[in-house]
Formats: sequence, C-alpha cells, structure tokens
Amino acid sequence: MNDADFEGFYGRPTGDGKFAVGGVALDRPFCITRLGHFGFNLYKIEEGLRFYTDLLGFIVSDRIDFSKRMTPEQLARVQGPPIGVFTRYGSDHHALVLFNRSAREVRDGKERWPEGITTNQITWQCGSLGQISDAIKWFRAKQVPLVRSGRDMPGSNWHTYLSDPDGNVNELFYGIEQIGWDGHSKPLAMHDRIFHEAPELPQISEYQEVQDALVRGVDLASGHRETKRPEATYDVDGILLARPFKVVRLGPVRLFMKDVAAAKRFYRDMLGFTPTETVTYKGHVCEFLRANTEHHSVALYPLALRAELGLSPHTTNFALGLQVANYRQLRDARTFLTDKGCTVSELPPELLPGIDYHVIVRDPDGHAVQLYYYMEQIGWDGKPRPASKRRKVKPGVWPERLPALSDSYAGEPFLGPWE
Repeated sequence: MNDADFEGFYGRPTGDGKFAVGGVALDRPFCITRLGHFGFNLYKIEEGLRFYTDLLGFIVSDRIDFSKRMTPEQLARVQGPPIGVFTRYGSDHHALVLFNRSAREVRDGKERWPEGITTNQITWQCGSLGQISDAIKWFRAKQVPLVRSGRDMPGSNWHTYLSDPDGNVNELFYGIEQIGWDGHSKPLAMHDRIFHEAPELPQISEYQEVQDALVRGVDLASGHRETKRPEATYDVDGILLARPFKVVRLGPVRLFMKDVAAAKRFYRDMLGFTPTETVTYKGHVCEFLRANTEHHSVALYPLALRAELGLSPHTTNFALGLQVANYRQLRDARTFLTDKGCTVSELPPELLPGIDYHVIVRDPDGHAVQLYYYMEQIGWDGKPRPASKRRKVKPGVWPERLPALSDSYAGEPFLGPWE
C-alpha cells in the first residue's frame, strides 16, 4: 500500500508509512483511548440483570425487545425473556450490555456465537468520527474482515466491529450518547439516524440532531428513565447510595485465548495497544497491554490456565474489571457482597500486575467480575513500576488503611455525580 491508497483519510499519510492523526504521526489512522463499554450474552438474563443492577449498581438506560425481530417459530425456541438491556454507571448511555444468549443464538445462529465466547462486544473509544471512518478503510486495505460498520441505536455511537483470533468481537466507536442530569435517554423518535453501513462524512452534530427533533415536535423527555432502584441507605463519602461503593471505571478485560501470541499480535498490531508486561505463571505466558496510561486495558491468558484457576469452563472470559472509588469502598464492597450471599474470592497477585487489593465475584452465569480500587499508571517514559517496588499483598489480609503510592488516585477520573 502507498499514500495514494489512503486518499481522503482524515489521518493524512505522512510519507513514511505513518498517519497524521490530529496532527500527530501514528502507525495507524486511529487511536484507541479507553474501554468504553462491554457486553455479556447471558443465559440467566433476568438473574444477571438483578446482579449487575441491584448488587453492583449499574443503571438501566434502554432495552431491546428481540421478539420484534423474530418469527413466531424462532420465538418459541427462546429460553427466558428475549431482551437486551443497556446499563450504565456514569453518563455514557451504556457501559455494560446484557443480552439473552438464547435469543441471540436463535436469531443469529449458534455459529455466530461459538461455544465459550460469551462476550458479545469489547468496545474501544477513539477520538473522532474521522478516525472511525479511517479505521474502516484501513482495515479493508489490510483485508481484515469487518463484522459490520455504521451507527446503532440505542446509544447513537458510530462504529466498526471486527473479531480477534478467537472470535471475541471488538468494536471501535466514537460519540456515544450522553445521559445528563434528568436521567433520560434519547427518545425513540430520535432513533431515525441509524446507519447500517459506513456513513459519508461529514455528518451533522448532536446539537443539530436535537434541533431537528425539536422542529419535528419530539418530546426530549420521552426517553427511558430508570426509577426502579433499591433504597439508598448507605452514607458513601457523603452521598446516600443503595450500596456502600460506587463503580467509577470499566475494565480491564481479561481473556483466555487459544494462542496468546496470536492474540497479542492482533491487539498490538491491528488495534494499536502497547505491551506493558509479560508474566510467566507456573509455566503459562500471560500478556498485558494498554491503551492509555493504565498498566493494562486487556490481559491475555492461555486457555490451559482456566481449569487450574477454577474459573467457569463455559466462558473464555477470564474476568471483567470494575474499579470502585477507593480502597475503603472496596473493603465495604467485599462485606456487602458476602452479606448478600455472593461467594467472594481473590486471584493470585502474580496474574494481576498493576493491581493490588481486589475481590472476585461470579455473576449468575458464572462470569468472574473483579472489583478493585487502584490501577498502576504508566508515565512519560512508558515503563511500568518494577515488581520489587509494588505493594505487597497477602491474600485474605485487608488492612484498615494503606500508605499512598506515587500514583494513588491517578488515572482516568470519574466525571459528574455518582448517581
């Protein structure tokens, strides 16, 4: 490929094989900045929804009724309600997507969702719509198969989807809908700007979409607003909440892979992640890669390690990380979840470089969810902290307070009120 192949790119070719993304020369015409949202396909969709909302505090922002897209014959084969639920912990329209696995298998075919692949999407944010457009063209030029591209509703984010070597679907997106002070999602009447293929650019702004909706007489307060929440009885650093902790960040994503080396090449060479650290645990080579300043955004482990750790054999998802606001909240979360009947455990610290104290709980389908309070941050020199200088953790021992580290409370901040 030469510069002529990239005519019309927003990230213009620089003549040396790089792209000027926002005026900065990069190896690809887009830059992933964070994990935006994530999804599970659940067999126990109703129980799973209660787990993630009532126990962990995610808020329902929208729902999909898959029955409207299925024949009566298909619908008769679905186990459980044929729904998809979009949930959030902040202002992004959705951070965690929960779909009925049975409905997806019936509607899309079981071959679309291979056994063990229970992740329905791993979604990475890029900085502009131009970057998404360039990414689509760049992947096509490299003959990378794309699942689909365009713009979905609800959520309004512009995107393209592609799969890693094991079939985990990754999404690159820009511009997810924001839910503000009133808690309403975008009205159904504004879902008309859905795109089933890569759009022509430029597109109108979100402001203009709202102005056009007002001209059409759309009631901006007619979108979903979740009001079914547990009673707020816990004083959490001065705010009354329904649980003694607040999720403030999504990720990292941990995956079991058939071929860790091939997976590393995909996330590094195709998506642009930076390798941070390689850990060998009992002969198993594990890779940790980052998208921003956090120690790792995605962690790759050999599939052979799954049984050794006693994790669910039905999924290749090792764990989904959820960061809470501080260490005290993590200790309180441990007690709260135990009191609610959850089995709380810990993983070997060698497998979690960059994170010290954490707890593992299982959702009703058996997926491991990792709650933690701190992620090591990588500075200007691009080097992680030496293992010898990391906080030493004794599993099962939880001090009342911890001494500060140089990067305590550093990293991506949570913006806005907690609820």
